[in-house]
Amino acid sequence: MRLLKLVPDNTNLKFVSLRKWAFGLTLLLSLLAAGLVVTKGLNMGVDFVGGVLIEEKFATAPSIDAVRTEVDRLGVGEASIQSFSDPKTLSIRLPVPAGDEGATNRLVKKVSDDLAVKFPGATFSKYDTISGKVSDELINKGLLAVGLAILGIALFAVVRFEWQFGVSTVVAIVHDLLMTLGFFALTQFEFDLNIVAAVLTIISYSINDKIVIDDRIRENMRRYRKMDMREIIDLSVNETLPRTVMTSVTILLALFAMLILGGHVLRGFTAAMILGIVVGTYSSIYVSSSLLITLGLRADPAPRKGGVQDGAERVGPKVER
Repeated sequence: MRLLKLVPDNTNLKFVSLRKWAFGLTLLLSLLAAGLVVTKGLNMGVDFVGGVLIEEKFATAPSIDAVRTEVDRLGVGEASIQSFSDPKTLSIRLPVPAGDEGATNRLVKKVSDDLAVKFPGATFSKYDTISGKVSDELINKGLLAVGLAILGIALFAVVRFEWQFGVSTVVAIVHDLLMTLGFFALTQFEFDLNIVAAVLTIISYSINDKIVIDDRIRENMRRYRKMDMREIIDLSVNETLPRTVMTSVTILLALFAMLILGGHVLRGFTAAMILGIVVGTYSSIYVSSSLLITLGLRADPAPRKGGVQDGAERVGPKVER
């Protein structure tokens, strides 16, 4: 049976020749993403800002201003209202009322009953609540988790390879993280603990892709010690390209199924994952690998016992399957 190949064997694409354009594009996108985060900000979910989040479904798509006016009339605090991809479903965020859980239940019932009268056919779906103290703790722990993940990856790359690999890996991961944050600032999808989990998953996927390419680069540096570093990187990326593309496409097929069939609850998580896979693949090929040249990485000039001699010729690429 003939095997499916998305990328033919023995490709010889010149990735390094485009590194200056790639660096320019990466810098531009990173600045735009950072600017969006600063100017528009993230639509923090109830996990991070605290409060009561009520999800209400309407028979027909309502006016957000009309719903906000009606909720404000109840005197339950300043309401933040957002629509999902389904215009008939709205999330209503309100301050946590003073008192016990019964006070929260009364607040939710008051709002849902009033909206059912004002907007016939409106039904209460669910609600979540979290205190401000807990939300601050979640923010700190979320930032700590992401920071420790990046630091641990950098240390691993330095110990496993060379310091240049550690620096290039961190730069690529920070780029992936900025792209994700910029996407959420642009779309104003809710940023909650599910998205933090998506970010950590994106980092894990990115480092897996980068380590595979880095390991092949190091292997080829020892095998072809007199080969130019640009050629070594192009060779290594081309050798691992079938594996990289096949892995990315397979994951994207599953993610697009989740995006279409998973509903709005999974939409933010799935969108973050799709973006992360695409951006992570790009940064593995064009950012992390090519940055090694800028950082001054050179092939190992010292001969190794039992290894390939200095004048060794390239005998053909080793294809990663």
